[in-house]
Amino acid sequence: MLKANFHTHTTFCDGKDTPEAMAEAALALGFEQLGFSGHMDPDIHMDWPAYLRHITALREQYRGRLDILCGVELDRDRAGEPVTGAEYIIGSTHFLPDADGKLTALDHSFALSEALCRGTYGGDWYKLCKAYFASEAEVVARTHCDIVGHFDLIARFNHQFPRFDENDPRYLRPAMEAMEALAITGAAFELNAGAYNRNRRNDFYPARPLLKFLHSLNAPLFINSDAHSKELLQGGFKEALAAVSACGWDHVCVLTHDENGKVVRREVPLE
Repeated sequence: MLKANFHTHTTFCDGKDTPEAMAEAALALGFEQLGFSGHMDPDIHMDWPAYLRHITALREQYRGRLDILCGVELDRDRAGEPVTGAEYIIGSTHFLPDADGKLTALDHSFALSEALCRGTYGGDWYKLCKAYFASEAEVVARTHCDIVGHFDLIARFNHQFPRFDENDPRYLRPAMEAMEALAITGAAFELNAGAYNRNRRNDFYPARPLLKFLHSLNAPLFINSDAHSKELLQGGFKEALAAVSACGWDHVCVLTHDENGKVVRREVPLE
């Protein structure tokens, strides 16, 4: 089983557990690396200096037992927010603007997403998805991220409230175009198991058809649980590893500090 996670939320943002509780849970699971990635979004964000001090101190506390990294999940619409000191960045798209330019969160509730679709896209979910992927295609340029977070978050509620076919060319074409644009930058992607491990979706981000396409692009891949509680630090990893293997990967990536304290990306073989 994979012994690392780099998409981790705590009480500094919208997580349920403290960084200390997360670190102790990671140790109990036999983790080798744990990356914290608190939100810096338009609506969920942290006291960045306090977070940086806290995670940096925790890294020293666990030195030799657990390699702790201080990252951030930076939303494309909060680009420019000072996150000096972050050791890595997960770039995510959580919002789209409505007709008046007001940002609508795509993962808060289905009602909000449907209202956005009706009010701004004439009820055409494929137009909404196309706009989302056009926005997602800019996430590396906007955030300078190391890892592209939950690539197809637009499908967050599609399992519970199906409004579009995720195998339809009207959905897949703009998604693949965005994925290609991002892969060219050299940024890594994550297989995000958050919605899967919280029983909110019966697939990962990216969903399997897009995951297969991602493999054809030779993009580096992380497996992350998007944990908001200590119980889910490794949530969905077994199934995620099987999905990644079935799509053609024989390794995934992790981040670690080298002997000089620099964060480096390395590959670990699938078990």
